Amino acid sequence: MQTIKNISVLILLLTNLIASAQLTSEINPNLTTGIWKASWIKHPNTNDHYGVYHFRKVFNLATAPTKFIIHVSADNRYWLYVNGKRICTGPAKGDVAHWQFESLDIANYLKEGKNILAAMVWNQGDYRAASQETHGTGLVIQGNSGDESIVNTNETWKVLENNAYFPILEDNKYLGARETFFATKYPFAWEMIDYNDQLFSNAVISEPAIPIGVQSKSPRRLVQRNIPLTEEFSQQFATVRKMEKISFSDDFIKGKGELEIYPWNTGTILLDQGKLTTAYPELLISGGKGAKITLTYMEAPFINVKQEYKGNRNEIEGKIVHGNSDVIFPNGDEKVLYRPLYYRTFRYIEIKIDNFLQPITIHNFSSKFTGYPFKENASFNSSDTSLKAIWNTGWLTSRLCAFDTYMDCPYYEQLQYIGDTRIQALVSLYVSGDDRLMKNAISQFYNSSTEEGLTQSRYPSIFKQIIPPFSLFWTVMLHDHWMHKQDGSFVKQYLLGIKAVLDWHKNKIDAKTGMLGQLPYWNFVDWPKEWPWLGSDEISGLPKGSANGNSAIHTLQYVFAIEKAVEIFQAFNMIGEAKQYKALAASLKKNTYKLCWDAQKKMMADLPNKSSFSQHSNVMAVLTGLPPSIDPKELMTQIVADTNIVQCTVYYRFYLNQAMKKVGLGNRYVAMLKPWQDMLAIGLTTFAEKPEPSRSDCHGWSASPNYDLLATVLGVTPASAGFKTVLIAPNLGDLTFAEGSIPHPQGTIQVKFKKSGNTGIEATITLPQNITGTFLWNGEKIPLVGKQIILR
Repeated sequence: MQTIKNISVLILLLTNLIASAQLTSEINPNLTTGIWKASWIKHPNTNDHYGVYHFRKVFNLATAPTKFIIHVSADNRYWLYVNGKRICTGPAKGDVAHWQFESLDIANYLKEGKNILAAMVWNQGDYRAASQETHGTGLVIQGNSGDESIVNTNETWKVLENNAYFPILEDNKYLGARETFFATKYPFAWEMIDYNDQLFSNAVISEPAIPIGVQSKSPRRLVQRNIPLTEEFSQQFATVRKMEKISFSDDFIKGKGELEIYPWNTGTILLDQGKLTTAYPELLISGGKGAKITLTYMEAPFINVKQEYKGNRNEIEGKIVHGNSDVIFPNGDEKVLYRPLYYRTFRYIEIKIDNFLQPITIHNFSSKFTGYPFKENASFNSSDTSLKAIWNTGWLTSRLCAFDTYMDCPYYEQLQYIGDTRIQALVSLYVSGDDRLMKNAISQFYNSSTEEGLTQSRYPSIFKQIIPPFSLFWTVMLHDHWMHKQDGSFVKQYLLGIKAVLDWHKNKIDAKTGMLGQLPYWNFVDWPKEWPWLGSDEISGLPKGSANGNSAIHTLQYVFAIEKAVEIFQAFNMIGEAKQYKALAASLKKNTYKLCWDAQKKMMADLPNKSSFSQHSNVMAVLTGLPPSIDPKELMTQIVADTNIVQCTVYYRFYLNQAMKKVGLGNRYVAMLKPWQDMLAIGLTTFAEKPEPSRSDCHGWSASPNYDLLATVLGVTPASAGFKTVLIAPNLGDLTFAEGSIPHPQGTIQVKFKKSGNTGIEATITLPQNITGTFLWNGEKIPLVGKQIILR
């Protein structure tokens, strides 16, 4: 854990954590076309196993600069300090062939005379997180010009291995090791300019620093970070839920006082943040030499750990404390701040104190929230006040599932999966308008592509996994971006990637049936109870028997992706490909309907043998278009009412809702939010992965209501590529009033609806300048421009 010994330094640190370095895109063109003059450096005895290292460079400046740009990266991660102030963490995650660096203007932190640039670098080695690739421990800092080259990393830098840290191995293979920290071994104030660094060694060069596109034998290539820095802000715990063998006080979490813990005592404290968070816990203590402090982080205590059952998340009595832990061995000094190298995810933290030799004073325990700096630029209000809780909870879910990539969940895997990311990106577009993390994700999935043409299902990741349906949804993500943002050049660079995914699937078509045949890898669909985890990817999360091929769901998901791709191909003048795939989609639909439609049940079966039925197959049938002889509205009404077929869970309800809207049943959306209302009823402060029992209390795909409240209830969607025209077709259901705002590439769309009678409406709509659209109500289409008040 990062530690500050001197209280004056502590105050300085806490002040400057709120500020951060200025990220810039400015870069000397020479640094993009040739090998850098700075080199990757490391400790002389680095072996690329678990290790923490301190790097220092003292330098002089004749005057305080107005601009001082440096380019920084490390493996695995770093914290950067300038003149004792911690200003930045990185690098943003990527793979070895696309190793990201931050470009920072640190002029505001520099002064005339002596200065120090310092970096704390750590590599978790074999214990690193699944999302963390590595090519060997190291640090690289390159000045942008001759003036800044004084800080280039080379043998003049000093380095010390920090032996205060040891990894704690958890059952979770995805998250990376937690920390055991021995304060007696920590080199306090190492980042300060006057620190005596005689025990530091000269760094050694490990490899050249090579930007992407430059020829070299080294596989590592540097690319400039294209997303903003993560943010931090202070937050306090909501309450002390329990204290055992310690006199009760909550002053230490409120900034009102201290908590004394006497020697020869073992006690526990259970703290409740009030809601799930991603944050750096900060524990400020004095004394405690010879003590052991264990911090255990939980989404919630368990009723049954093996069955992953937690019950009501607000209730703690009789439950089991179980979670990821850090361990601290204090050194007895005054006012030492303990903070982990990387953020933790928690609602609850148990502090277990085994105190033997010295009193311990806890001066304060709080945390710094961290995450991708999304801004809530959209709004939603309605006559149903309960929807506000769904909106707020969904947005918190989205916030916690975004750091330097999107993540499926912040507590367990912290991996960017395509299936999750497509939904998360739509939420980001609608609520914030910020597409930078979406573009980063699209690019990273493309970088994961295999020789076969498929993307990996999650990336970056050290564990290769392929889910062919997720590759299809990657192509759909590109369609989403094309429709919502005016950036055709971004989409254009991935046209061949789209075609490669479609071609791979085309080669898997069964010649006898004309449907997709047996597909290799994991062809995950959803997590209903009928399709549980069975110990093997290949047979889990999909209908029994569908792994053998001729699955209606998989075939129609392919058609869904084809139809989106055809629109893109046509827009980019790939006429031959568009024609070819349009015909293929028609053939696939015809064959699937022929073999899987059950005339007696009047719905689509999952397989030609008609042994199982699900909402999923029928949702995809509706989204891709049914034969004219079938009424899609009747079909959707039927499958929503029929509880005997396999039901869509939280993930696939997103597609269910799109199908309902397509057939004119969007007015039922609000009434179908019961799964989300049920989660709120059991104390969840974010939305879970799936119905109870759910492993993850926070899952990115479950935030879809934040998209649908805007796109379905308020009915705001793009009517043409780039959102250049707008369709507003509200689905108010039983709501008597609804209003909101949605960010648009040209400004903000504002809508306000008030129902009158059974079918009447008063609509106030404001579009950005030069944007036109259509208002659709009860089959009537009304042209829109500027601000209009419509009475119908």
